[in-house]
Amino acid sequence: MRHTKVKSLLNSETTISEVNAKGWVRTFRNNQFIALNDGSTINNIQCVVDFENTPEETLKRITTGAAVSVTGALVESKGAGQKYEIQVSKLEILGDSDAEKFPMQPKKHSLEFLRENAHLRVRTNAFGAIMRVRSVLAFAVHQYFQEKGFVYVNTPVITGADAEGAGEMFQVTSLPLDNLPKNEGGNIDYKKDFFGKHTNLTVSGQLEGETFAMALGQIYTFGPTFRAENSNTSRHLAEFWMIEPEVAFNDLNDNMDLAEDFIQYVIKYTMDKCSEDLKFLEGRLADEEKQKPQAERSEMSLLEKLNFVLENNFKRVSYTEAIDILRDSTPNKKKKFSYIINEWGADLQSEHERYLVEKHFKCPVILFDYPANIKAFYMRLNEDGKTVRAMDILFPGIGEIVGGSQREERYDVLVEKMKALGIDEEELWWYLDTRRFGSAVHSGFGLGFERLVLFVTGMTNIRDVIPFPRTPQNAEF
Repeated sequence: MRHTKVKSLLNSETTISEVNAKGWVRTFRNNQFIALNDGSTINNIQCVVDFENTPEETLKRITTGAAVSVTGALVESKGAGQKYEIQVSKLEILGDSDAEKFPMQPKKHSLEFLRENAHLRVRTNAFGAIMRVRSVLAFAVHQYFQEKGFVYVNTPVITGADAEGAGEMFQVTSLPLDNLPKNEGGNIDYKKDFFGKHTNLTVSGQLEGETFAMALGQIYTFGPTFRAENSNTSRHLAEFWMIEPEVAFNDLNDNMDLAEDFIQYVIKYTMDKCSEDLKFLEGRLADEEKQKPQAERSEMSLLEKLNFVLENNFKRVSYTEAIDILRDSTPNKKKKFSYIINEWGADLQSEHERYLVEKHFKCPVILFDYPANIKAFYMRLNEDGKTVRAMDILFPGIGEIVGGSQREERYDVLVEKMKALGIDEEELWWYLDTRRFGSAVHSGFGLGFERLVLFVTGMTNIRDVIPFPRTPQNAEF
């Protein structure tokens, strides 16, 4: 008999004389009541065992974590909080779970403990909900761009280009590390490496994406990216997923419109599809907030925060205006900020971004026209010669979630910027070709997918919204 998902059984319109369900035991009470979950929903289905006619040996094997198959009648439940339950007529243990050794016992575990057991943490309610939300969000990303006629492009994971100019990249090599070949100058001879040159894992698919946008009009990438930053923080990962659209003929205003529309679409889609999971995560966040001092608690619940983004137009503010607001703000004057804003040109920190969103404007904010010297080389230089057509989107509780710009389409200006930063023109000859042959105004942005999942789920550590986090000194699993 083919088994039916727990979600379908709980959403059934009627009782059914015989069903089969398979899943993992969450709890087993009074030798009679199995709480069964198969990952299709946050909710368990109660399975009532006829313990008097079930062998003692079988009852002992119904432990938390065990995989079981139950067959029986789907009937209206006598218990509170559930519409249906299964009156079990046949029970089969598919996979035993040693009750004393199984780490995911039905009790509250610390998030740190769960990270150490990332291969099993998805069996908990919280992580099951997070990963279902992540899956739906990822689908919504593709659906949005496909509906808008964008072409999905897979940019390379192994590259010789450093898109950010940051230099914090993971090197890829097949050379023997205990006997590296040297050239006449005594340096490592990368001509003998697999690709014949120095290569790395990508930090962004943007540069390659731009080349496709200049032929296909509008494209997006959605894939893994890597940063070798030695940052052990709740906001950084060494491996994460990036969403990067690039659009020919779009200026900075078009870019801001696209980013705002995109974010609101994927959040609305996920709220519609994952209401039960988000309601559970809202409760989890509320419990977490109670542990904090009153001054540190969020003014909004999770769903209020999500609706806040949907219901408010994003406020567009120039970097210069934002600096004036921050310089005159009470926390800056009273030196409450960790990084005091004294002058124009400062690189804004998360505390400044959150102040603008949560305290000053009380809505999502898009900052634009940043100082050129704190932004990447490919951003279009403004007529003032000191700012670039960059934009960042700031969210409550999280700060920056999107970074983008109008790209520098003028060949001579781009070359000058690259020279000033010491970026090798020969390494990026192909990128410069897009400015030589049919260049046009174009724009794009990058959105770290995990930052988006973090915001939508209400989690506070980015390691908890990716299946297997990669961080400094940690590549377990």
